[in-house]
Amino acid sequence: MADLKGTTVTWLGHATVHIATAKGTSILIDPFIEQNPKFPKGYKLPEKIDLILATHGHGDHVADLLSVASKYSSTVVGMVELMSWAQSKGVKKTIGMNLGGSWSYEDVIVSMVEAKHSSGVDGGNQIIYAGEPTGFVITIKDGPVLYHAGDTSVFLDMQLIRDLYQPQLAMLPIGDHYTMGPKAAAIAAKYLGVTNVLPIHYGTFPVLTGTPKELAQLLDGSGIQVSAIQPGESLR
Repeated sequence: MADLKGTTVTWLGHATVHIATAKGTSILIDPFIEQNPKFPKGYKLPEKIDLILATHGHGDHVADLLSVASKYSSTVVGMVELMSWAQSKGVKKTIGMNLGGSWSYEDVIVSMVEAKHSSGVDGGNQIIYAGEPTGFVITIKDGPVLYHAGDTSVFLDMQLIRDLYQPQLAMLPIGDHYTMGPKAAAIAAKYLGVTNVLPIHYGTFPVLTGTPKELAQLLDGSGIQVSAIQPGESLR
């Protein structure tokens, strides 16, 4: 297991993850709560959420972005077009970024990296373009480097993420159909050079058939640990 040095990573089902740093910064990634069948029953979000990171505009990643940002007065970070949409819906504090850029907040540096997917928000009668899909690398001062891949297939330039940021823990989608499945995720983990993988984006809906067990079998002997925790459980 990667040494998280006081950081807590809590999986909340699907691609929703909460990160609490040792110094108290609270980060929520891809808030999908009310309609998320895997969101842990009875779980209550922390008393404060400083940052919300939005990887892309699909509903199963941003369905609760507006309500959570309003309730907690959070700063929302994402692709510039997606943040323009968020502003139009009343989000007061946004940080629009683009691929390759980094932004600092308290004890973390948030870096935006590419993902191979699509991105759009529900505009009622039409889908509104929401910029490119992304992943995020979160570099925590005196702590670990974490990578949330968002929705993506495997791509060779994950090796550049390794070379640029040296993440220890990768949160990788494994469900297949809309993202990579376990076979591709195993290759992604090796490209990234991580010591630990938190599988996400699987089992939420019947079509997402990939499993952590398959991933673990494919990574057996590689030295990469698969942390198959349940929604609501944490890596510490």
